[in-house]
Amino acid sequence: MFIDRVVKMLTKFETKSNRVKGLSFHSKRPWILASLHSGVIQLWDYRMGTLIDRFDEHDGPVRGVHFHKSQPLFVSGGDDYKIKVWNYKMHRCLFTLLGHLDYIRTVQFHHEYPWIVSASDDQTIRIWNWQSRTCISVLTGHNHYVMCASFHPKEDLVVSASLDQTVRVWDIGSLKKKTVSPADDILRLSQMNTDLFGGVDAVVKYVLEGHDRGVNWASFHPNLPLIVSGADDRQAKIDYIRILSTQKIVVFLIQRLGKWTH
Repeated sequence: MFIDRVVKMLTKFETKSNRVKGLSFHSKRPWILASLHSGVIQLWDYRMGTLIDRFDEHDGPVRGVHFHKSQPLFVSGGDDYKIKVWNYKMHRCLFTLLGHLDYIRTVQFHHEYPWIVSASDDQTIRIWNWQSRTCISVLTGHNHYVMCASFHPKEDLVVSASLDQTVRVWDIGSLKKKTVSPADDILRLSQMNTDLFGGVDAVVKYVLEGHDRGVNWASFHPNLPLIVSGADDRQAKIDYIRILSTQKIVVFLIQRLGKWTH
């Protein structure tokens, strides 16, 4: 059943940059962050249609940006291979996370833990503890640019999309059992086994295939057990993911519900 609805544009913001690379809505305030190709991050009030603030420390385009759910923070990632955590009340960058070796496509805060997930053209996904300011896990297995990565809204999972034509679902449950002091994080990272299916702290649970060209985006549904993906093959696909868990085993059941061609 198709519902015919008229979608109206509420407001429009214009900037001097010719490309907007990333957007993020604030969870409570009528704010939106826009990361630009010019390297500037803008903070807008979308109800008033006014520019509140701007942040300019990246060298080159900023592709990923994300508000923290409860703290006055946002995170950004850019073509300078840097992840920056900002305090918008203090109007400044608090610190920079280094480790990626190529452009950073997306960044996201975890909804509960002090973690950030980032996706990069260096073919890896990294999970960072922003309180200890260390990388706690490197997820390897993609063999082309990783275009996006995001946390599941409830489960201990990450979904990623890559130009290698796959969507991968990663289990990060063991990360919660690890200590999170900076010394332990650094030691664990140095000992991590980063084979085809990632390190011991995060493993691939499922590889979704079916797209004929690079996958640009994949995301969990906020409430339903679904993953949606979109690719350069002009198709959007929806997959049903069911998690059966016991004390010792987690089973993933994947079923493709449909696809749409543009």
